[in-house]
Amino acid sequence: MSSPALMTSRDRMAAAAAPVAPREAGPPAFATRASRWYRLNQNRLRAGLIGIVSLLLFLLAWHLLTTYRVVMFVKFTNVPTPLAVYESFTRAMHDPKFLMHVLLSCRRIFFGFALAAIVGVPLGLIMGRFRLVHEFVFPVAEVMRPIPAIAWVPMAIMLWPTNEQSIVFITFIGAFFPILVNTLHGMTLVDPVLVRAAKCLGAREASIFREVYFPAALPHIFTGLTVGMGVAWVSLIAAEMISGQFGIGYFTWEAYSLVQYPDIALGMIAIGVLGLGSSLLIRSAGTLVMPWRLR
Repeated sequence: MSSPALMTSRDRMAAAAAPVAPREAGPPAFATRASRWYRLNQNRLRAGLIGIVSLLLFLLAWHLLTTYRVVMFVKFTNVPTPLAVYESFTRAMHDPKFLMHVLLSCRRIFFGFALAAIVGVPLGLIMGRFRLVHEFVFPVAEVMRPIPAIAWVPMAIMLWPTNEQSIVFITFIGAFFPILVNTLHGMTLVDPVLVRAAKCLGAREASIFREVYFPAALPHIFTGLTVGMGVAWVSLIAAEMISGQFGIGYFTWEAYSLVQYPDIALGMIAIGVLGLGSSLLIRSAGTLVMPWRLR
């Protein structure tokens, strides 16, 4: 057989003119990507679909119970219908005062929760690492933790010079203890084998803290942040109802005082939606910080 370098021009022309076998046509690239995306997100889509069906069934039950004024242990005679609440929502969307209530509550949540996270997470890490600090702080925290937020309202009014500062303080108290306890719990579950291995490799205390303890405790930290956000909203609404002059909690209590039943339901739904959105933000941040937990 002659080498390619010795091929004549006639041989090259014959090779160029030879028919090329057609390649088998594969599936379109878009269909392949769509199929792969569906397989990866099948569980999420199923959960979302079930959630939508659940909400629709809830709205249907609410509509039937309030339209026919059902009395069955629980009285629905004065509960507003979904249509009445929607009409109240459309009016509120054109009312700057309602938007101001929402923005003020969100601002209070932001400052109170941020302070709770800034204080609670480092304190929980230090308590979990150093026994002396744990023995010194834990008894005080356990005594104060069961006190409900509503019981802090008179004390907060006496401690802080303005109403705004007292409400932020109550929000801070509500979020602080779940964050602290969950962070401390995460530190107690760190595998000591990993700590000894880091020490054998020559890691110093700061490196062990940063590379071993903190990543191992992160799932529990974000659990505490999520729980703390929910408790922060509960504490905030209680404080706004009692001592506030603005905020979504005050809006709901004022609607009750004025016997405006659709506005009461609107305030409750707004609180639920805002709380859900805040928790989703924390879960999304946890997904970004802990990509290894994705399945």
